[in-house]
Amino acid sequence: SYQAKVKAAIKKKIGSALKRMLNFNAPPLKNTAAEPVWKVLIYDRFGQDIISPLLSVKELRDMGITLHLLLHSDRDPIPDVPAIYFVMPTEENIDRICQDLRNQLYESYYLNFISAISRSKLEDIASAALAANAVNLVTKVFDQYLNFITLEDDMFVLCNQNKEQISYHAINKPDIMDTEMEGIMDTIVDGLFCYFVTLGAVPIIRCPRGNAAEMVAVKLDKKLRENLRDARNSLFTGDTMGAGQFSFQRPLFVLADRNLDLATPLHHTWTYQALIHDVLDLYLNRVSLEESPGSEASPAGARPKKKSKKSYDLTAADKFWQKHKGSPFPEVAESVQEELDTYRAQEDEVKRLKSIMGLEGEDDGAISMLSDNTAKLTSAVSSLPELLEKKRLIDLHTNVATAVLDHIKSRKLDVYFEYEEKLMSKSTMDKSLLDIISDPDAGTPEDKMRLFLIYYITSQQPPSEGDLEQYKKALIDAGCDLSPLNYIKQWKAFTKMAAAPANYGNSGVKPMGLFSRVMNTGSQFVMEGVKNLVLKQHNLPVTRILDNLMDMKSNPVSFIPPPQTLQTFLLLAIVFVVGGGNYIEYQNLVDYAKAKQGKRVMYGCSELFSATQFMKQLSQLGQK
Repeated sequence: SYQAKVKAAIKKKIGSALKRMLNFNAPPLKNTAAEPVWKVLIYDRFGQDIISPLLSVKELRDMGITLHLLLHSDRDPIPDVPAIYFVMPTEENIDRICQDLRNQLYESYYLNFISAISRSKLEDIASAALAANAVNLVTKVFDQYLNFITLEDDMFVLCNQNKEQISYHAINKPDIMDTEMEGIMDTIVDGLFCYFVTLGAVPIIRCPRGNAAEMVAVKLDKKLRENLRDARNSLFTGDTMGAGQFSFQRPLFVLADRNLDLATPLHHTWTYQALIHDVLDLYLNRVSLEESPGSEASPAGARPKKKSKKSYDLTAADKFWQKHKGSPFPEVAESVQEELDTYRAQEDEVKRLKSIMGLEGEDDGAISMLSDNTAKLTSAVSSLPELLEKKRLIDLHTNVATAVLDHIKSRKLDVYFEYEEKLMSKSTMDKSLLDIISDPDAGTPEDKMRLFLIYYITSQQPPSEGDLEQYKKALIDAGCDLSPLNYIKQWKAFTKMAAAPANYGNSGVKPMGLFSRVMNTGSQFVMEGVKNLVLKQHNLPVTRILDNLMDMKSNPVSFIPPPQTLQTFLLLAIVFVVGGGNYIEYQNLVDYAKAKQGKRVMYGCSELFSATQFMKQLSQLGQK
């Protein structure tokens, strides 16, 4: 289908751009038996973040990368090996590269800059190469235009290093200077420009008026126009377009501002990927868990065992993850259990066949040499590597889902999720907000504060002074920090003048009652007391903006430029949130696209924050 093609093409473009770079900027040769040329890869933290979600250490090794080192670490000379650099063109990086040239660390230097290098910095490298007598060693200098991080086929985020410089807090702090704001906008525009160069497509830009996103839109538009005007050096013509993969149609690019919707990033969620990001530590597709030490007690007087950290990669190759990352949690738990049961059945089959033939202790090699009545067993044994990989993934999801479930149960997250969904869809409440805030068993102080902020943000009328005092007292008694509320109060007063409150649609959740005691008695996941909530599809504010544009609906939001030219040719739309995004919004767009046959939607944001990280920023903004 067209959708799948577009989706694959984007990830492939970025992957192949990296592979090309690691092959000295020549197209990698297909399936040759020749050994790759051995080389070292030198990157900075930015380069590391870009490569790590896309290429595993094994893939790097297959491409001939024997060592990958950080630019600013102590590196020994390896004079007979070429070095590929992948770094930002910053002052300190350039100085360090010049130092490497002087110290004659490598046989040759292939310099790749993540974002375009300026003329003056290029001259610095040239003069350093001259002085070091190394001009012929600097083989190539390339601008890669890869200054963004691809987390999913249809999701990207701008740099993670120095993200506090372009954070929601940085953009919205009251005392921001114009020059600072210009700097933030330029950083965001640089990342977006790189994204479209890599995509090989010039977007049609649309953006609601009157906020930081509009400033980004204007700057990006100017930068794209300037590049297109210079036909000889334009990045959007000729072979850079990858044989014009998208040249026949321009994608719609919708820039939204975080301030259009502050409730969603605080929302407790119910889908697998978003829950992992909310309650565990998920960073660049790697989740870190604290493994609780075994249950056996330490001998008296011994030091308590340290909790060990274990991390797992959630990758595109993991079919279970791809299928279930957007599913409601109860469904995930059920599926993990089913996978586990099927796996055990297969494992038992191998054991049974072995024992019938009296081969319990034999190794698998000896088995395959027996006569043909063992064909069945051989096929069972030959699927062992597959079986082991399956087992690894089942263990991974069992551990991750169990860790998530612990949080749901100990913090009553199902109660929070359901209550907030009702607030956001203006449904009737069966329980008072004060009860949840005052319930010592329901959630952490931060959970309570998130719930209250969503109530405050979504209410048509803010609570009366008297009620507010009562809520504040309950929140303080529960141990909450009230500074985020100070900021949200100012924000609400300001947006009230500017625009109508965001509409969250009639979302609603259907509670299916509590889980039947457990899903089945042998299950790993004892769900007693957790609500079995089923989601109804509804569009969040950011999705609704896109929907209005795609379907040419009358629009409560005024856009620049006014959306009259968008006819039916829209097949690819990219939504980008200035000020930070989250997996709830991403998932909402994915679900929306599924319902729109033939249309492809992608999501990007200036940073990806969890509710905890967002609360910290609100708290900084609200400190008096």
